[in-house]
Amino acid sequence: MPRVIDVVLPVLNEREALPGVLGAMPAGYRAIVADNGSDDGSGELAAELGATVVREEQRGFGAACFAGLVAATADVVCFMDCDGSLDPGDLPKVADPVTNGTADLVMGARVLERGAMPPHAQLANRVLAFELRRRTGRPLTDLGPMRAARRQALLDLGIADRRFGWPLEMVLRAAAAGWRIEETPVPYRARDGKSKITGTVKGTARAVRDMRAVFADAER
Repeated sequence: MPRVIDVVLPVLNEREALPGVLGAMPAGYRAIVADNGSDDGSGELAAELGATVVREEQRGFGAACFAGLVAATADVVCFMDCDGSLDPGDLPKVADPVTNGTADLVMGARVLERGAMPPHAQLANRVLAFELRRRTGRPLTDLGPMRAARRQALLDLGIADRRFGWPLEMVLRAAAAGWRIEETPVPYRARDGKSKITGTVKGTARAVRDMRAVFADAER
């Protein structure tokens, strides 16, 4: 039987980007769209395009990611943004080391194309990467939104955050558990539409607040 890898795509009003993202899924990668309360028909369109759709009414990036993880059935699960900023064709770069057993968590370190991320978000990301290196001792350069790990191992980590701190808590818990964590470069282009996180200073500040809370919990 061919190997299947589930790809969790947290979605909130991404109708514009969905056809391109879902249409670019590599063979053997199955899209699970975690619709976090879209009112633009994203969930319905995703279903029409052949994706498995999970509706999560609790608002929050982490809530959508967790709902998709629970719905997944494959041994290896990937996560990626569904806004057109990442190419699904790069998913094997993060999934292969996990399926081959050489890494436990692989993240795509974003290589920014022109206009892909505003300056305030780039600064916040550099500070975050520095804190990750300092606290985990791992040579990490980015909190990459494209990533892969084994499903049951992720569930066993007990990630509690349901907001923007979800991806950070995953890395902190994985490092504390002694996971082999790797990065691989992936291109990152300007997304379709305005980002709910990096698109505005307010959105970035909200994400930083959530991540500070995760850091504080980790210290306790």
